[in-house]
Amino acid sequence: MQISELPEIGTKYEIESPKGDKVAVIFLTTGEIELYVLEAGADKPSVTRLTTAEARRLGSVLTGAMLTVEREDVEVSFSEISDLRIGIRMGLATERIVGKSIKDLAIRERTGVTIIAISRKGRSIISPPPETVFEEGDLVVAIGKLEQMKACTREILGQV
Repeated sequence: MQISELPEIGTKYEIESPKGDKVAVIFLTTGEIELYVLEAGADKPSVTRLTTAEARRLGSVLTGAMLTVEREDVEVSFSEISDLRIGIRMGLATERIVGKSIKDLAIRERTGVTIIAISRKGRSIISPPPETVFEEGDLVVAIGKLEQMKACTREILGQV
């Protein structure tokens, strides 16, 4: 990998594959990120500009954390741990859970699912304690095995 400082532009990281393809990433002083791909024998590179969040997501994919999005569900698997598949679900608190706490519902004990975050009125509650009571409008993020997520949807939320 070659690293170059580009005065008043940013920092460039460049990699060349054994076939002669080149990939360059430039972290601009503006905070944006440019990605260049030049195939061996090509005259012009393909270029795209990424936000920091997009670059992080691409980095996750390139390092083996693959995401499969289905509705409000995400499934994460890792190339190094082939038998590990984690489901992440985001959804609105239903009438069935509003006014009840995580502890009252015994979500983890009954299904194995863990509530990892709640977005409430524009504020995030990360790792909410068991005493946290769900409110109308809460956006709930849960994590578990896919079978556990299905059980939570059925048993806790009362959905099929």
